[in-house]
Amino acid sequence: MKKVVVLGIGNILLNDEGIGVVVLQELQKRFYFDESVELVDGGTGGLLLLQFIEEAEKLLVIDAITCGGKPGTIYKFNAKEIPEEVVEKISMHEVSFIDILNLCKIRNKLPSEVVIIGVEPKSLEMEGRLSKEVKAKIPELIDEVISQLKEWNVKVKEVNPQRAQGS
Repeated sequence: MKKVVVLGIGNILLNDEGIGVVVLQELQKRFYFDESVELVDGGTGGLLLLQFIEEAEKLLVIDAITCGGKPGTIYKFNAKEIPEEVVEKISMHEVSFIDILNLCKIRNKLPSEVVIIGVEPKSLEMEGRLSKEVKAKIPELIDEVISQLKEWNVKVKEVNPQRAQGS
């Protein structure tokens, strides 16, 4: 099977901006994935993310996305479907994620499929905690990620399904 990279990006110090990293950490704790999957904590990695993206056949990105919607709104885009008004707002990082994808495209190393799952942040203050609106969306974000991976025929298994049902 071709390599699938799940990339959580964001700055955990800037409240909701860190949602991608928080969701990735939850995925690492709660699920087993087949060997084709690599979970990458991209933090605010910028161009350092190129190596992970260019090795991927399929790329799933989790991030905070500011589109002007209600805080906690979940967005899902195929890289080819990203609306123009979102392109420059998709990330708060030094080098925008779209710039990184464009660089991969120029280098002819863009993954065959790129899906971006994000959530509208409420707060980007430097307090290091998620707002209640965004924190409440973590289970739904995880469901979206798992659903996308299954659509790509990735085998996913819960680490402790009994505990998850009882919590």
